[in-house]
Amino acid sequence: MDNNKKRHLTQTISSIAANGNIKGFVKGCIYTGNVKKICVPILNCYSCPGALGTCPIGSMQAMIGSMKYNFSYYVFGAITLIGIVLGRFVCGWLCPFGFIQDLLHKIPSPKLSVPRKLNNVLKYLKYAILVLFVFTFPLILQDDLGMSDPYFCKYICPAGTLEGGIPLLLANESLRNATGFLFRWKFFILIFIIIFSIFIYRIFCRYICPLGAFYSLFNPVSLYSFKIDENMCTKCNACTNNCKMNIKPYETPNSPECIRCGNCISSCPNNAIKSSLLVEKHKHIKATINVNQNN
Repeated sequence: MDNNKKRHLTQTISSIAANGNIKGFVKGCIYTGNVKKICVPILNCYSCPGALGTCPIGSMQAMIGSMKYNFSYYVFGAITLIGIVLGRFVCGWLCPFGFIQDLLHKIPSPKLSVPRKLNNVLKYLKYAILVLFVFTFPLILQDDLGMSDPYFCKYICPAGTLEGGIPLLLANESLRNATGFLFRWKFFILIFIIIFSIFIYRIFCRYICPLGAFYSLFNPVSLYSFKIDENMCTKCNACTNNCKMNIKPYETPNSPECIRCGNCISSCPNNAIKSSLLVEKHKHIKATINVNQNN
């Protein structure tokens, strides 16, 4: 099985596992059982009828924006641990909305490459969204009761519209009658992302997703990493030409923008790019030291 087929199979399993409450889709209601208290490591809307866990971005906004709760350290700690271990591997292999974008990009059409200079500017937008909409606005724009809106979820998140808003509206006439400008605005954002995902690879992940921005901070230091064998690499640019995230893997294999899809590894004619957990490297170093000591 080639890399992309293996990755898409993993994405499918992850999406089903995160949204396994089939009864919710049938009845048009949200699962509220004990499992829902668990924070999943992916961007997956709490309001999706099938969602079995809680989205980390929604959770952080809820905790920051309400004086009644004190679980923000748990949520922050959980996704920090995921970031330290995997980095943006989560984006490339586990995230349902990332999977949707992958499938949209497979639709036959002219593909657009964002100029590198423009890409290098736009990529910082997701960090601004993380700082402002996830942390700052919920913290400083609280009402007299110490409550505030989940600003990213409420005003931006297209995953929430697709996974939560649309299924619930289809199943509940009362909700359809109550829709107004806010839903139309978010529906517009969703359509924008869907259309441009056909032509530009993972436009949401690259420029908007705050969870991707958070995980990207750990890419350079995560236990799971990419490594270049300098003795094997000829700088032929095969990896660069096959990277849809506009990265030069042979120069920055652990770039914050890398989603660990593995296309660079499979495209390298000299097998110069490897992926591994840092613990394996430590074991190799320790074994080497032991051999030298024995000699």
